[in-house]
Order: sequence, then structure tokens, then C-alpha cells
Amino acid sequence: MAKASEKAYELVRRRIIDGTYPPASRLTEKEIADSSGVSRTPVREALQQLQSEGFVQVTANQGAVVVDWTASDAVEVYEIRGLLEPYAAARAAERATIADIEELQALAEAQKNETESREPGHMERIGALNSQFHRKLLDCARSTRLSIVMPMLIEAPLIMRMFTRYSDRQLVRSAEHHIEIVAALRARDPEWAAAIMRTHIYAARTRALPDQSREEHLQD
Repeated sequence: MAKASEKAYELVRRRIIDGTYPPASRLTEKEIADSSGVSRTPVREALQQLQSEGFVQVTANQGAVVVDWTASDAVEVYEIRGLLEPYAAARAAERATIADIEELQALAEAQKNETESREPGHMERIGALNSQFHRKLLDCARSTRLSIVMPMLIEAPLIMRMFTRYSDRQLVRSAEHHIEIVAALRARDPEWAAAIMRTHIYAARTRALPDQSREEHLQD
């Protein structure tokens, strides 16, 4: 993207993720242009990019609306991630550099520390660190196709505020999964990395299930 459209893209994407633009809210080109300091043409380009990634729905003559998420949407996101992210983790185990692994280690440890300290604002920081970890792992997979289809799926838990459904113990366990994934990358073991990622994603999926379905799932 050109610099101006990238500026508008980053602003809208950030505001969707942090809740400034909540699901189902209507976005106007003028407001975005004023906020990002660019003209409407790059704003339109940014909205088209965000639509291609699943963040907004653009309708002719009606503008853009932030995508709303149902419970079934949330479950589907995790099911798709359960298919794709183990593959990404396996590729990362073979392709990540030492510097990449150190960065992932730092993110995993920071998230684990947040789950244990539970200082004010820790839920927001955990969500951000989780997203950073998964985005970095995706980068390490060195796959152009995954980089096209995965970004929105990775950000979905932040937008849906999924971490608010976790118990303290579940937050810790999720962070521990990240640490084990890094260990698998250090060992250059793609099967191990894929197995832990699959466990990690499907454990998260139970949080997306409606309450009754979640109880039935846990009893199976």
C-alpha cells in the first residue's frame, strides 16, 4: 500500500482491535481522513484492504461497517486456525532464525509474567502480547499465502475480547503453550510445534463455544 493509505489502514485496524470502532459500527471516510490526516482516496484504498482481510464490510453507497461476530463465527475462526496454524508452526520450526526465536521467547515470557502478576490492565496487555506472538510466528513461517489469509483470524480473539472468558489458570496455561511452542522451534521439531499449536488453538476454541455447548464439550 502507498504510505497515505497505509497510515489510514493502520489507524482503522488499531481502532477496531482496541474497541474504539466496535462491531457493527459504521465508518465514514471523512472521519477516518480527518483522524489520519490523509485524503479520502487513500482511505478508500485502506477500507478495501481491511475488507479483504475481514475487518470491515464495504457496501456501495453505504460505506463501511465493522464486521460483527456471532458465536458460530467465533467457533469457525478457531476451527480454521486449528487447521492452518499448526502448519504455520511446523514451517516456523524449520525456518525461524535464532533472532526470531529469541523475540518469540521474549513475547511468551512477557505474557506468562502478565498472567501471574495480574497487575491492573493485564488483560489488555495479555491480549496484545498474544496477538504479537501469533503474528510473529506467522512471519517465521515465511509463507506468502498464509500471510494473506491469517491476519484477521489471528486478530479475531482481540476483537471479540475472548480473554475475558478465561479463568486465571486458563490464562497461565495458554501462556505456557507459547513457551512450549518456542521450545519446539529451538529443537527444530516441526511435529512438536504443530502438535502444541493444535492443542493451544482447540483449547481456546472451548472459550468461544456458547455456555451450554462449552459445558457439553467439556463433559465429552
